Amino acid sequence: MNNKMARFSKVATACALASSFASSAAQQGNGNSFGEVVSFVDQHSKLLILSDDFTGASIAVWPAMQGRVLTSSADGSGGQSFGWVNRELIGSGKIQQHFNAVGGEDRIWVGPEGGQFSIFFAPGALFDLNHWFTPAPLDTEPFNIVKQSGTSVTLRRDFSLTNYSGTRFEVRIDREVRLLSDSEVWRDLRVSVVSGVKVVGYQSENTLTNLGKTTWSKETGLLSLWVLGQFRTTPQTTIVLPIREGSPADLGIPVTTDYFGTVPEDRIAVKSNVIFFKADSNYRSKLGISPQRAKGVLGSYDAENHVLTIVQYSQPNEPAEYVNSAWKIQKEPYKGDIANCYNDGPPAPGKPQLGHFYELESSSPAKALKPHETIAHVQRTIHLVGTEQQLDAIARVVLGVRLKDVRGFNP
Repeated sequence: MNNKMARFSKVATACALASSFASSAAQQGNGNSFGEVVSFVDQHSKLLILSDDFTGASIAVWPAMQGRVLTSSADGSGGQSFGWVNRELIGSGKIQQHFNAVGGEDRIWVGPEGGQFSIFFAPGALFDLNHWFTPAPLDTEPFNIVKQSGTSVTLRRDFSLTNYSGTRFEVRIDREVRLLSDSEVWRDLRVSVVSGVKVVGYQSENTLTNLGKTTWSKETGLLSLWVLGQFRTTPQTTIVLPIREGSPADLGIPVTTDYFGTVPEDRIAVKSNVIFFKADSNYRSKLGISPQRAKGVLGSYDAENHVLTIVQYSQPNEPAEYVNSAWKIQKEPYKGDIANCYNDGPPAPGKPQLGHFYELESSSPAKALKPHETIAHVQRTIHLVGTEQQLDAIARVVLGVRLKDVRGFNP
């Protein structure tokens, strides 16, 4: 391992199952099985595997990269790897200047990304890609393992952040990643078990603590927890965003679409109760859902591989404020989104894109934390593999859509 990649591996965690996964991976050959991905990454930085030997449900946690869930499988080492993994960047051992998109189905960030309280732009910087930098503790540095078992791991990191307005924050993030049992998955989905469907589910419970000596204030900037998942895409992958029905006068606009310019009409369908959004990694675009419209759940359907993905997240019952991450000075910095989705693509004609992935994301509220006060956010990710008929029964209950309608939008 070269010196640069060693920075990825300060707390590289030995994986007791690595040899068995690598052995199984060698027999697969297609490059996209869970075992093959684990075997590749383990050559550079050790992963921690949490698994259920009976069902085959497995997740790969990367302590050296903020304890992110890099990828998962519903069927052991030979099952398909659901997370997008940037093998080229990982294999190169290089550190990128602005953001290291190594992948990960569940990675921790902190908002806001843009605006006068951004932690991604230095004071006075222009709001463009050349001046956008991901804080190292959220990008290339490790979280420390506090405790672990066969199905869970708890990690922690203390660090400092400075926002665009010059406010300095001393923070701690605690993060517990837990593999869910099959019974927990079906309970959380609130549907009866569908025989023959393979599942993997896990959740991250994230806590942000103010370690400073003063209370944070809205006037100088607040922070929020932000969990993002990068998933492998296909030409037939569609994001499904359930929304609350109601007039714009009562609930505001159904969805924010102008993060990176106008989204072409053939890439999005806005209905009264749901939004369909192409996730083929061919056009860079992002959507946002306000807390007034959000229903605590996001989803996607890969019609090529018959994979239904559900992301559930914690959403307080009482009204709350969310940071605004738009890349501009804002009139309303606390009227941001609770949930987002992103489809990768070239940032400009002829420019290289980060990769072939889409994202499902959610955020905690922003809160003026007193010293040693905390705020928490939970995101749960579930992948289900089966026939379209089997998955349709689940999608109708959880997302309120028929899969033939999803597939019809993105044939």
